Amino acid sequence: MDSSNDEAVDIIITNVVATFRTRCHLNLRTIALEGINVIYKPEVGKVLMKLRKPRITASIWSSGKIICTGATSEDEAKLGARRLARCLQKLGFKVRFSAFKVVNVLAVCSMPFSIHLVDFTKNNRPIASYEPELHPAATYRIKNIKATVQVFSTGSLTITGPNVQNVATAVEQVYPLLFECRKPLCK
Repeated sequence: MDSSNDEAVDIIITNVVATFRTRCHLNLRTIALEGINVIYKPEVGKVLMKLRKPRITASIWSSGKIICTGATSEDEAKLGARRLARCLQKLGFKVRFSAFKVVNVLAVCSMPFSIHLVDFTKNNRPIASYEPELHPAATYRIKNIKATVQVFSTGSLTITGPNVQNVATAVEQVYPLLFECRKPLCK
């Protein structure tokens, strides 16, 4: 961050998406009939199961692959995935929790200043793009850490990345570029 500006920027994680495998075939009809907080989607070939604590929603396929969404930290995602595996074990499946992986992290952040998006895009042309007819934010893609930052003129950022460390790195990397393109304060 800039040394002349000592304001801290809070990064709030809003969603963590994780996957894991059960290493067994799952009968979706059995899960739908005997499970709790379940929505059966036979036309798509999956079951949605919701947990209250931690608050996650899981998409369960008969192959044994499960995708968990809605957690607010990587630890919470792992805890929810393990609780889901335990629920499936209680329904009589020989579930073995394996191949857990956090695949996506969505976070939001607010800069203490507004941003002039046209200047930001011109200064960072190959990496940043801004199409005001399509979306109100400028998109800044960081290839080496596989993160994408949506920059709004109000100073709000939406960051997507493969893990929490990459999201924090993306904010640190984009902050000086945003600071250069801040709008002057109105008095």
